[in-house]
Amino acid sequence: MPHRSFTIGEIDVTVINAAAFPTPEPHKTFGQNVDADAFAAAAQADFVAADTSVSSFSPVVVTSAGQRLLFDTGLNPEQLLAALSEAGLTAGDIDVVVLTHMHGDHVGGLAGEDGTPTFPHATYITGRAEWDHWAKADYAPFEGKVRPLEAAFTFIEPGAEVAPGVTALEAHGHTPGHMAFMVESGGLRLLMMVDTANHHVFSLAHPDWVVGFDSDKDHAAATRHRLLGMAADERLPVIGYHMPFPCAGFVERRGEGFRWIPVTYQL
Repeated sequence: MPHRSFTIGEIDVTVINAAAFPTPEPHKTFGQNVDADAFAAAAQADFVAADTSVSSFSPVVVTSAGQRLLFDTGLNPEQLLAALSEAGLTAGDIDVVVLTHMHGDHVGGLAGEDGTPTFPHATYITGRAEWDHWAKADYAPFEGKVRPLEAAFTFIEPGAEVAPGVTALEAHGHTPGHMAFMVESGGLRLLMMVDTANHHVFSLAHPDWVVGFDSDKDHAAATRHRLLGMAADERLPVIGYHMPFPCAGFVERRGEGFRWIPVTYQL
């Protein structure tokens, strides 16, 4: 099933599984500050392979006050639109596209190879710091998919409400302006941590491990401790873009790190 829906008070949340595939040699990305034996031991202790990992690429549709917001767009329009269709949605159903950050696997679905926008009637939201960084970085995914839509963008700061009950949180480190989002309605809350953690073991059990994708390694580790600690202490449900599908679960403290508890029927 390429989608899974949850209800947080009056807000509907649907995780769209746009892609998932294995990646060899995860130690080249995760735990760059530990040796191979330590990495293998950590993988074995948490029942995952040390020689491969599987990553989901899962945008989220949030419906609040009659408005549909799509958070991130996957790798390409074809995969995204097929997954949206399975959830009963079309490109025309999306009112707002929120970009949490500008990595290619989050902006790839914004437009086709010919530059045609995937969501012709949508407006767009992203963080000012994120835009300003990539606007001067000569980064192909930004130049090809994002910059052509500049006139339709609204730029926000952490703390901004992008829809009733949906608030941006500072989650910098993965990229200079990376944002997470809190969904809150009817006394319930859900944290969309996006790429704060990129692996349910290597980034949670070992939040201080250096991750190759993170632009500021120290800031990213501090963000993991802060947001994962909040989720654990407040028993918040969490959605992570790259967590095992349906990408939702809970976090508990374990030693100096955390443990991912996949959602079953709690939501």
